[in-house]
Amino acid sequence: MNCRRIFLPTALLSLSAAATVLADEPVALVRLTAPEIVALAGPGTPGSTGLQSTVLIGDPTKPGLYTVRVSIPAHTQVRPHTHRDNRSVTVFSGTWQMGYGTQFDPKALKVLPPGSVYTEPAGQPHFSLTTEEPVVILVTGYGPNGTQFVTP
Repeated sequence: MNCRRIFLPTALLSLSAAATVLADEPVALVRLTAPEIVALAGPGTPGSTGLQSTVLIGDPTKPGLYTVRVSIPAHTQVRPHTHRDNRSVTVFSGTWQMGYGTQFDPKALKVLPPGSVYTEPAGQPHFSLTTEEPVVILVTGYGPNGTQFVTP
């Protein structure tokens, strides 16, 4: 068997990796304990009953990486909507039910217990539901963010 190895100078690899990392503005240094995060929570999210968003990293209204903690009360139905940016979501606590589509369809919901992850691709309509317990999710995206509810 005839194998060829290609060696690239280490400096070239380092320069390439550095260029990739520096293509985006550095995020702020953040170290928050759970009580500090709770203390950061502001008023509820405008236009939604009981949802509370806490910005943890970045600013979702501006270009760049952000992470937001969203607390959703028990017995909450979030109607179909889209976002302008790609997002990944981690279920932090509670049991979240989430589905994709332009109409709320209980049969399309998937039960996502704590530790679950899902995506919200830009422009993809999705909806969700909490039942007997509140839910906390962590949403990470690349701003600016925006939410557009699907009109029936």
